Amino acid sequence: MVNDKLVLVTGADGFIGSHLTQLLLEQGYRVRALCQYNSFNNWGWLEGIKHPSLEIVTGDVRDAAFCRHIARGCHTIYHLAALIAIPYSYVAPESYVDTNITGTLNICQAARDCGAARVVVTSTSEVYGTAQYVPIDEKHPRQPQSPYSATKIGADAIAMSFFNAFNLPVVIARPFNTYGPRQSARAIIPTIISQIASGKKEILVGDLTPTRDFNFVRDTCRGFLALGTTPGIEGRDINIATGTEVSMRETLETIADIMGEKVEFKVDPQRLRPASSEVFRLCGDNTLITTLTSWRPEYDLRRGLTETIGWFVDPENLKRYKPEIYNR
Repeated sequence: MVNDKLVLVTGADGFIGSHLTQLLLEQGYRVRALCQYNSFNNWGWLEGIKHPSLEIVTGDVRDAAFCRHIARGCHTIYHLAALIAIPYSYVAPESYVDTNITGTLNICQAARDCGAARVVVTSTSEVYGTAQYVPIDEKHPRQPQSPYSATKIGADAIAMSFFNAFNLPVVIARPFNTYGPRQSARAIIPTIISQIASGKKEILVGDLTPTRDFNFVRDTCRGFLALGTTPGIEGRDINIATGTEVSMRETLETIADIMGEKVEFKVDPQRLRPASSEVFRLCGDNTLITTLTSWRPEYDLRRGLTETIGWFVDPENLKRYKPEIYNR
């Protein structure tokens, strides 16, 4: 596929953002990839990725003038930059407001000023909280069960207000529980894989009873691309989900089986959320995205976990992680 449109990806140095950047490059887009500014000049997961159609810039979405600068000339903006770790949001909530809400405001204003044709704003299934019914469709009530989810609800509202007030062509992408290569050790799948791969037999975990709707990262990114290119869907918030759910315990047992290891799981109290903050059940309804677009999930959980494990057990990748430390 050849497509020379310039697109902006914020949060491109992160887990999903780096995979989305690569998918867009595969599809022929020119990509301006925003990595968070740091004095080490580190581009996160884009380190080592070279492509003639890739332009890497560093900065911060909390700066409105900078957002206008990087949005100029961009046909589509995929806004993924965010603080996402739920445990850290308990101790540093103001930073989540600054990045997630103000950052989204700045990107929407920049997109409006620069005339972007489509803005895909990243939400999260965490905005729904524990399911009141399943599968969870886009009409499900929002329940801010953590400061993180509260700021994402706020960011969604900011984005939708720009659609309603200014006709900004916004689509809100709401992925469920993405996993895969490069995911942060703050998430349960990589923390289990990295502990097992490092030789541990007693695996530290949080609550194993909640269920999740796990999306392999390539499927999630294909969902983003569909929401960025399908005509006539502006002003909608749309789930990217498989429509299936699996418990944490089942997930971890599958990981151990694929890795061929016999391990014991031990609950680590510091990995438990406050009781009223835990989201106990997530299972997404993907009717809207499969009706409006050609997207369908291609990976089942075992296939996705097998690819994820294969990446993590590579010594060059595993050494980036610290299995002995709980990453908030």
